[in-house]
Amino acid sequence: MKRDQLPGPVRLATQPISQDVLAEKYLKAGETSADQLYARVARALASVEQPALRAEWERRFLDNLRAGAIGAGRIMSAAGTDIQATLINCFVQPVGDAIQGRDADGYPGIYEALREAAETMRRGGGVGYDFSRIRPKGADVRGTHSIASGPCSYMNVFDQSCSTVESAGSRRGAQMGVLRIDHPDVLEFITAKRTPGRWNNFNVSVGVSDAFMQAVIDGADWELAHKAAPGPKLMAKGACQRADGQWVYRRLPARELWDTIMKSAYDFAEPGILFLDQIGRDNNLSYCERIEATNPCGEQPLPPYGCCDLGPVILTNFVRHPFGEGGEPAFDFDAFAQVVATQVRALDNVLDLTFWPLPQQREESAAKRRIGVGFTGLGNALTMLRLRYDRQEGRDMAARIARTLRDAAYAASVELAREKGAFPKFQAEGYLAEGSFASRLPAELKAAIRQHGIRNSHLLSIAPTGTVSLAFADNASNGIEPAFSWGYTRNKREADGSRSSYTVEDHAFRLYRALVDADATTDGALPDYFVNALQMSAADHVAMMQAVQPFVDTSISKTVNIPEDYPYEDFKTLYRAAWEAGLKGLATYRPNSILGAVLETTAPAAKEAPPPAAPPVPVDPMRTVIESRPNGALNAVAEKVEYWTQEGQQRLYLVVSFLPIVTDDGRHVERAIEFFMPVGQSGESQQWITATMRMLSLAARGGFLDRALSDMRKVTWDRGPVRLGTYEKADGGQVPRWHDSEVAAIAYAIQNLIARRQQAAQGSLFEPDELPAAPAPAAVTESAAVPMPGVMAGKKCVECGAHAMIRKDGCDYCTQCGYMGSCG
Repeated sequence: MKRDQLPGPVRLATQPISQDVLAEKYLKAGETSADQLYARVARALASVEQPALRAEWERRFLDNLRAGAIGAGRIMSAAGTDIQATLINCFVQPVGDAIQGRDADGYPGIYEALREAAETMRRGGGVGYDFSRIRPKGADVRGTHSIASGPCSYMNVFDQSCSTVESAGSRRGAQMGVLRIDHPDVLEFITAKRTPGRWNNFNVSVGVSDAFMQAVIDGADWELAHKAAPGPKLMAKGACQRADGQWVYRRLPARELWDTIMKSAYDFAEPGILFLDQIGRDNNLSYCERIEATNPCGEQPLPPYGCCDLGPVILTNFVRHPFGEGGEPAFDFDAFAQVVATQVRALDNVLDLTFWPLPQQREESAAKRRIGVGFTGLGNALTMLRLRYDRQEGRDMAARIARTLRDAAYAASVELAREKGAFPKFQAEGYLAEGSFASRLPAELKAAIRQHGIRNSHLLSIAPTGTVSLAFADNASNGIEPAFSWGYTRNKREADGSRSSYTVEDHAFRLYRALVDADATTDGALPDYFVNALQMSAADHVAMMQAVQPFVDTSISKTVNIPEDYPYEDFKTLYRAAWEAGLKGLATYRPNSILGAVLETTAPAAKEAPPPAAPPVPVDPMRTVIESRPNGALNAVAEKVEYWTQEGQQRLYLVVSFLPIVTDDGRHVERAIEFFMPVGQSGESQQWITATMRMLSLAARGGFLDRALSDMRKVTWDRGPVRLGTYEKADGGQVPRWHDSEVAAIAYAIQNLIARRQQAAQGSLFEPDELPAAPAPAAVTESAAVPMPGVMAGKKCVECGAHAMIRKDGCDYCTQCGYMGSCG
């Protein structure tokens, strides 16, 4: 059908969820409708054009927004306002192997990186990091005659910072932590999130190389190595230096390491996998940058200080004659290509319009001008075209849409380069070199790039669109995903404290009811092309990614949903198939008894008889929650602590009470549960340490005393170092141990007191000779993280209060009430 014969999209009345999210997340003072918001955004985007062109481009940008070319959340929320917040959704921040300043390779030290990340999140941006440069636990730190605590311990600090820093517009901070598969601490990294509550503000992914995958296939051993020299204990255990200068800390079977990753992903939904070599091969800028991490949702592999400037196009707006009403259903490729072309200019303008949290981010963006035109509503669009998402015809249509997106975007960027100039780092030979994404473009596009250059180094990204889809696309399916369900009930808490509820319906289902069958129900019989995420196989999810990825120059954010009874061996095969298919990464989700079912839309069917009682959950008696102090007297130890500050020798007395317990294997041990500093001790700092003792008591009874003390060890002050205890050098000599604050010294004293008390019973949380390294997380069995009956695993929902807020496709989602929060 010719372009001028195709009707426009069918418009439906706004459903309550869309109006609510629009008002809560995006409308500003004086705005009451999406069209007013579009006018604000269009005016802002046009403001960086030449004065004589601004009115024309404001009109064209407004028309494009109305047509479905919207900006990502930060753009729609902050563009055209006086908020000093970034319009960029996400960044990657470098982290070097130094505490402060910069490391030998010029990367910012850990606490400088933390400062930069905090500033970025404060301005509204999510952050991804590669922590692989940080030296491993047990490595030698010659400058301070100490032993390194490893990247996982520093990730605890980044996690806490993220939860503390409120992003612009009350946006939840989002982070991605990456560690390479050859880092010596990768096993701790893989299993860290098995511990409930650890790294709540992180998504985590392992950076996997082709060499490792081949080692898995071949059944070969794998070396965990780092350039930092190991400490004496590791050297004594056989650590050695390779010919390339790297130090090998350990060797283990590659399949054993792979199985550890797979078990964690199978039961805990993390870590994700990044295929770093495929990311590098496909990179248009492999001649001038190295990519080691992604943004929080994984759709943007980025270099240090790189950003993702995103804007999806709503695909459902380009389906004509949906469900065959009034004619054969068709996708309007011509209209889509025109909208994509204008979207390229709009996102390019964002780079000049936005507030940059850091000058390094501005410089990186100016040099390469990355943008990310994408799409949302693919699942719904295929349904409206009467194509099944999980069949070849659906994948063929998706690939054709993605190819049109690619060609229209690259052509528009070439035209923009003719008008405004190519990005400064552009080099035709490197950009079009064999193997790069650009080398696979049509011949005429490559010729145009050679002749005129191109404005943007990268142009395409398929990102999650949770609240954007709710607010601006009538709850169309999210990004590349199929619909999850056709409807659910949302319970909403009103401003006066009352509660209301209403039905939230999928856009394609709403349209079907409006055009075809007004009596259709979400749980009734629908045509077979109404297929949702839970009705298709895992292989079909991956096959859609495989169909679309060749036409996307960055990556795709997608969660592969698999059923609880999906065989583990098939699960492992899924990841290997993703690597062999040339995908850049993979994330999966399997609802299970450990995590709780995600996005349940109906209650489980009633059983004829109650299920058999579950076996008892093995617990660690040293970390179980003690609701209140036991009655009666407890064994206690009083200790005088002497330390030295700039004001001279200081003394205080500490009392630690212990609870006798018996472990599952019959050992009698003691657990510290109460801390006290007797009254009457002088000194301003000692008074606030008294309050700290009470908080430690709560931490001890809550089961996370070791983490609390570890955090105390990191506290700093401005009164100079504090001396307490000694440290054994590699040559056996004893030197004074210095701490960054009085509270850090007190924490060290408590750790030693507990260690001495428990050492004889082999129940110690701490090893005195290895302080100050925080202990490795205790091994947690799969059932140890089972949530309490009736409570789904997740954070507390701000809407209904249930502890059921999880991350789905990069977005906060409450499985209890359907509330959609912010997206990374």
